[in-house]
Order: sequence, then structure tokens, then C-alpha cells
Amino acid sequence: MNSKLEVMFLELKDTSEMMVDLAYSSLLYDNVEIAEEVIALNDRMEELSERIQDEIAYVSRAMPDEVARAVVTTRLMVSILEIAEAAKSVADVVVRGLAEHPVLAMSIRDSDTTLCLAKVAPDSILAGKSLGEVSLATNSGMFVLAIRREDDYIFGPNCNSRLEAGDILIARGPEDAVPYFKDIVDGTRSEF
Repeated sequence: MNSKLEVMFLELKDTSEMMVDLAYSSLLYDNVEIAEEVIALNDRMEELSERIQDEIAYVSRAMPDEVARAVVTTRLMVSILEIAEAAKSVADVVVRGLAEHPVLAMSIRDSDTTLCLAKVAPDSILAGKSLGEVSLATNSGMFVLAIRREDDYIFGPNCNSRLEAGDILIARGPEDAVPYFKDIVDGTRSEF
């Protein structure tokens, strides 16, 4: 597989995994904002799928001996897209307001973590700093799983990942840490 395809497949896989995590969290916590993020990610998956198909067609024309590999690659892509579509279906239950169910309520009571989204404000103490510089997980109790920067996602950001105003942080942590985390991210709090 060429390096361009490898990069796109890694993004496809990472996005699919994030969608499944977010979809279940949106369902467990009846969180429409997270569910809408899943649906937006699905749109991104469709665009990425088209780019992968174009690249597979190009590789197949340029190197006819790679056709068998292209078929297998296409099957893998379809399987990943089916997983993403299933995650979108789970999120759709939340968006439509159908997520309230006694079994889900029991799951929520037993869960000690939640997911949330928060947008980095221009005046936030996080803007322009790396996750390591601000020790965000240590100081807020929330662990950043991904950063959405306009139409791009940074999955599994590390201590060197720099935060910019306008970034959407997708974070996991204890329910009682969410308000503090959001206040830091949106600039309401100016210090830890």
C-alpha cells in the first residue's frame, strides 16, 4: 500500500474508533452535542472514503499488479465505514431524543466518567500552549482524547500538542470535573 493510502487508512480507522466511543458516550449520557459530533465525523468519513477510492483507482491504473491489493483495501474500507455508520445510528437515537431508557440510566449511575466537548476561547489560558505546558489532565481532571481544529482532528494528542483558539477539545473524566474544565477552556477561569 502506498504511503498516501496508509495515512488515509490510519485516519479512517482512528475516526471510526472515535465515533464508536463518542456514540456510546452520547447514548449513555443522553448528550446531543456529542451525538452531533458523531454525525459530523460521519460526513468526514464519507469524504475520506472518496479520497481513498480515488487513490486506489490511481494506484490500480499506475500499477496493474496491485489490483488484488486494491480489492482487499476496498473491502477493508467498506468494513470500517459500516462501523462508522453504526456509530452514527447510535448517535441518531440521541439526536432524536429517544435515548432515555431505564437500562441506560442504570449504566449512567454505575459510570464514573463522562465525555464532554469544549471550545478554546481566544482569552483562555490554554490558547497557544501545549497540553504539557498547562498539564491540563493533572490540573483539570479531564483527559483530552481528540482536538478538532476546523475540519481536521488530532486523535490521541500528546504533551506537545499545541492548543489554538477555536479548537474543540473532546475530553473524558469525572462528571464533577466537567464544569471546571469547561470554565478553563472557555476562558471563564483565568488560572488553575
